[in-house]
Amino acid sequence: MACFLLNRLRQLEDNMRNTVRAIAATAFLALATHAEAESDAPVTPGTLTYGTAATYPPFQSVEDGKIAGFSVDHAEAIAAKLGLKTAIVNLDFGGLIPALQARRFDVINSAMRVTEQRKEQVDFIPYMRIGTNIIVRAGNPKNVSGRGDVCGLNVAVELGSTIEAFAREDNDNCVKAGKAAVNLMTFPGRQEAALAVRQSRADAFYDTTPAAVLALTRSPDSFQIVGETFGFTENGIALRKGDPIKARIEKAQAELIADGSYDALLTKYKFPKEVAVTSR
Repeated sequence: MACFLLNRLRQLEDNMRNTVRAIAATAFLALATHAEAESDAPVTPGTLTYGTAATYPPFQSVEDGKIAGFSVDHAEAIAAKLGLKTAIVNLDFGGLIPALQARRFDVINSAMRVTEQRKEQVDFIPYMRIGTNIIVRAGNPKNVSGRGDVCGLNVAVELGSTIEAFAREDNDNCVKAGKAAVNLMTFPGRQEAALAVRQSRADAFYDTTPAAVLALTRSPDSFQIVGETFGFTENGIALRKGDPIKARIEKAQAELIADGSYDALLTKYKFPKEVAVTSR
């Protein structure tokens, strides 16, 4: 009987030790996870990894098999200030925020417009002011002079972009006024939307001012801008809500502005000076 009780006590002590070890391991894991969440270290050590949708020149597009454009140069300049390399994850635009939240990369640098809806999902570091323009075929065969003239027309936009929201707003205004609805044509990227206009499948497409200028520069015989610039917003680098790396990137951006590197990038890509964040 005494041996049985002694063995039983030893068994209980072993069980208690194992329980204590399990609690300690769980606590350590929780602390490590919390520390990781509070860290401003990038998802890949030594690298600023960013998500982009490479369908939107001059910001980011595939040129000669490589992703190039303002966003790429901008990210490399910021990374240099942080002492990091860069790595790009190229996705469809609509998948960027979910992938950011899943920690596939550190930030989104993809000419993403800052909107109230997106601000509920991510934090932003604004870096450029952007307007929107209507682009039609050269000669303006449909006589479009502004947003009020698109009723009943085929309008091409990039799916999931803020510009799509402008086109839907114009459609709502057409319907409310008792006019023909806009036939909204959505495409994976801006280039496909522009091609639809070039091929006469669409009557107009909406795009940002820098991209509209680029389209006219590349194809002056194919397109023209009509009406006034509207819908001024800001482009921003998007980050996970509360991510401490934001402070480091904000500091790097401020240094680029202070040393003239930011202005040099605007000049390189022929952006008008009024798009500068410093002109607000």
